[in-house]
Amino acid sequence: MEYTVVINGKPQGPYTLAELNDLNIKPNTFIRKPGMDDYKEAHAIPELRELLGFSFQKTAPQYFAAFDLRLLASAIDHFLIFVIYCLLILLSFIFIEGKDQRLMAFLIPLPSIFITKLIYGIFAESSKRQATIGKRLVNIKVTDLEGTRVSFGRSLARNLSKILSVVPAFFGYFYSFLNKKNQCWHDVAADTLVIKDRLI
Repeated sequence: MEYTVVINGKPQGPYTLAELNDLNIKPNTFIRKPGMDDYKEAHAIPELRELLGFSFQKTAPQYFAAFDLRLLASAIDHFLIFVIYCLLILLSFIFIEGKDQRLMAFLIPLPSIFITKLIYGIFAESSKRQATIGKRLVNIKVTDLEGTRVSFGRSLARNLSKILSVVPAFFGYFYSFLNKKNQCWHDVAADTLVIKDRLI
């Protein structure tokens, strides 16, 4: 196994694991090995922790999802749910006759789209993938303040707190432009982040 080490801002190597022991490797030294998509800090690589006596240090994410990515992800989720909703309504038309009755059948359950999105978000964002389909398609996910998976309870609190971001006038969403971590009000309330993959 060969490792590339960032020394004085420049990638150097490759080095073997034994050779790394002779370098001045620190816990926050960036290192990459074959099979890794990007560099990681030395303390985040198990065999280097064992070799050099480092302990794993949790660090807060530094790559936050901007408002446009979050909006796009939400639009994708709502669109997919709306498509499923329309298919179900069309199936119901088999049993419903009359133009007025069909129109009412389409309009009355319409709010269920937002309720479905809310429930789906709670489960999806606390799952192993930490994201809804929309978020996964744009490579963003929900985490706690240390970048780890949120519990079901925290995901529930986050999604229910979206009422804070909606009222008044969606200002809680626009607050993300003023927040260094791009947090909306419901993120602040639940101590969560929406992060994106680090750019390679």
